[in-house]
Amino acid sequence: MIEINLLPGARKQRRSPTATVDFRAILGDIGSRIRDPWLISATVGVVLGLGSVGFMYWRTSAKESALIVEQQKAVQDSTRYASVIKDRSVAEAQRDSVTRQIAIIRSIDGARFVWPHVLDEVNKALTPYTWIRSMVQTSAVPAVSPEVEAGVGGVKSKAAAQAEAEEAAASVITIRMIGQTVDIQSLTRFIRQLEDSPWLENVNLTGTADVIVQPANKEVKEFTLDMKIHRPDSTFLRRVPLTVGVR
Repeated sequence: MIEINLLPGARKQRRSPTATVDFRAILGDIGSRIRDPWLISATVGVVLGLGSVGFMYWRTSAKESALIVEQQKAVQDSTRYASVIKDRSVAEAQRDSVTRQIAIIRSIDGARFVWPHVLDEVNKALTPYTWIRSMVQTSAVPAVSPEVEAGVGGVKSKAAAQAEAEEAAASVITIRMIGQTVDIQSLTRFIRQLEDSPWLENVNLTGTADVIVQPANKEVKEFTLDMKIHRPDSTFLRRVPLTVGVR
């Protein structure tokens, strides 16, 4: 193709192979256009608001993730230790039941051997030429149940507890002994030895009388003694193991 230049001296401008962008000019142009300060403030406010909302959303999401992890761990721990807690509750209930039963047994067992001890002490204090005709309990039989005496009864009101305490305090065992002797000195020694016993207290001679015993038709002195049973300290109690031989 043949090109003919009809305008002498005119040259065809060549395009630059690489075009350059002047950012300074662009920013200057934008800056020259934005002159309103309220528009600048609104733009800055919108940018700060979007940044705050994004930060709060990220912070809340992080907390939510941490709480979800803790909840899952708590559920796993609860499931894992549920059986342990149940077994512990059963064991504590069994322990309380055994404790109550032991307390009731001790309460019953503590009063079971009172009379054998008293009879043994009377036998030890008995002097020659003196014998016992009768020995009876003169006090009322205590109506306190073994549960209440052991302190394992149900919950009671203050008045009921006070009444039971007064009843227990008034239920001291008193006995009356009627015997005979041919020697007044033996009777005096017998009373003194009863007072020395750790199981008896307040031994009082309430009366004496001269009676005739048969078939010897002999005059003797009949006496009446009133006393109280006192439970001594555990140091005075002697326990002997019971052994039974099996063939």
